[in-house]
Amino acid sequence: MPKTLVIIPCYNESENIVRLIDALLSQDRNIEVLVVDDSADNTAELVRERQRGEPRLHLIKRQGKGGRGTAVLDGIKFGLTRDYKLIAEMDADFSHDPSDFHKLVSVAGDNVMVIGSRDIKGSKIVGWPLGRTLFHYFANIYARAILWIPIRDYTNGYRIYGRGALEKLDISKIKGIGYIVLSEISYQLFKKGVQFKEVPITFVNRRRGASNFSLKEITEAFTSVLNIKFNS
Repeated sequence: MPKTLVIIPCYNESENIVRLIDALLSQDRNIEVLVVDDSADNTAELVRERQRGEPRLHLIKRQGKGGRGTAVLDGIKFGLTRDYKLIAEMDADFSHDPSDFHKLVSVAGDNVMVIGSRDIKGSKIVGWPLGRTLFHYFANIYARAILWIPIRDYTNGYRIYGRGALEKLDISKIKGIGYIVLSEISYQLFKKGVQFKEVPITFVNRRRGASNFSLKEITEAFTSVLNIKFNS
């Protein structure tokens, strides 16, 4: 595996974070993990404990809840200052199964963005309530109708970016803070000729801890798509 950084944005994930770190680091010696933590709980302390004797684990501790999107952008900045060939992002709550990670890596490349998709043949969503299912369905239809990026799942944050792809990204033009940043990144890279690939995953609704998916981020996801189209 090429040298790979996995960015994990966190908000109050003390019940999950160490298990996820272990699941990732055990897969390959070329995987490193960066936790970007906005938590009010002891997530950062647990990560610092796990860092002892583990040079492949990194931590950015931020003050306040800055949003998933900005956490990933901080992680991308970190990754691009180092010699990683692939930079990935995933959620901390095991909704993104670390055992699927090798499937994304297997189709990754320098000028490629790989999405772990919930909306192609072979994928599966487990445990979502009806409201979340409907939001996901209509948000993707809406984004697809406006942005015309050749992907099915616009809103999943289980991704791997090739270094060459991310070097084309102008972070200063990204205005969102939450999940809408996923679409902002995708649209920029689409316009700059990056190749997109999707692989099927099993997405499982979180079993431990409380959801961090907020009404503000839902509203942002719908109101910002037109801005992405016409201002990017």
